[in-house]
Amino acid sequence: MNTSSLLPSAAAVVEQQTVDRVDLLVDTSSKISLLRSRVESELKAVNTLVLEQLNSDIALIRQIGVHLVHSGGKQLRPITVLLSARACGYSSGSAHITLAAVIEFIHTATLLHDDVVDASSLRRGETTANQLWGNPASVLVGDFLYSRAFEMMVTAGKMEVMDIMAHTTNTIAEGEVMQLLNCYVADVTEDQYIEVIHRKTAQLFSAAAELGAVLGQQPPAIRQALAAYGTHLGTAFQLIDDLLDYRGDTTELGKNTGDDLEEGKPTLPLIYALLKGSVKQQNLIRQAIEQGGRERIEEVLEIVESTGALAYTSHLAREQIKAAKQALTVLPHSTYSTGLMDLADLAVERSF
Repeated sequence: MNTSSLLPSAAAVVEQQTVDRVDLLVDTSSKISLLRSRVESELKAVNTLVLEQLNSDIALIRQIGVHLVHSGGKQLRPITVLLSARACGYSSGSAHITLAAVIEFIHTATLLHDDVVDASSLRRGETTANQLWGNPASVLVGDFLYSRAFEMMVTAGKMEVMDIMAHTTNTIAEGEVMQLLNCYVADVTEDQYIEVIHRKTAQLFSAAAELGAVLGQQPPAIRQALAAYGTHLGTAFQLIDDLLDYRGDTTELGKNTGDDLEEGKPTLPLIYALLKGSVKQQNLIRQAIEQGGRERIEEVLEIVESTGALAYTSHLAREQIKAAKQALTVLPHSTYSTGLMDLADLAVERSF
């Protein structure tokens, strides 16, 4: 019997892969929409406050600010603040709205600075601010967002908030410098990589979750549990982000795939492939990291897939999410604690 006729054609395989990617994209979008619906009115209030606080008599600040807001974003960090505050019993006042906006401002400032450092041209599917207005404007508007965030957090009137956010912004800066030092270095270990993402990405998620516990006037043990939840959540989020740089689609991601390789960043897929690959594969990965660029991206993609690097990265992310969910067991069941659980699942199930 000729079995070749039973096999799908190459065109059929490509078509099915396209359908699968579209289904995953739709599924991710629907999960984000469901998550946002839990705090819909409050999230609208956050967005209104962000636009109000972007107001300045300096036209360029307004222009870049509006560009950033309109470029969209999942807003997972401010959602974390809102869900955490409600899950921890905060029920009156608008401090959670203010602090959610503060978290969004700090995150946006880091993106502006990141795009300058990385010479990025695409963010959230839009041309980056540094491409439109230049590096100096992006850096300075990022500084404006940082300083405006600190002006806003003062209104919360809680020294614990100031302490958390001062530590957080300092830690993020350290993480950025550590990542810069690791660029084009092929001998970065997994532990060194994890330390970078703990500081650069996970710290802001940790702060967002802990701020909710502070507003809910929870005891230290609950605050620590929420902070741990955020750390595990943020770590998983970055692991998947780094995985998608080698498996994702530019249209879905809203940024160019292979950016990490072009910038010489030794993320976990490369670190693991360098450890598990053949001598020939190791040499290629090493050269790719040390030289940067996308010239050998197809070969690198094949290696990170064949060595199990992407599967390993995904496994590690899921282990982080298990730990994040375990940290939430200190909270009573509510629609908001369930929302935090759903947010954890979304971090590893997303396609962008």
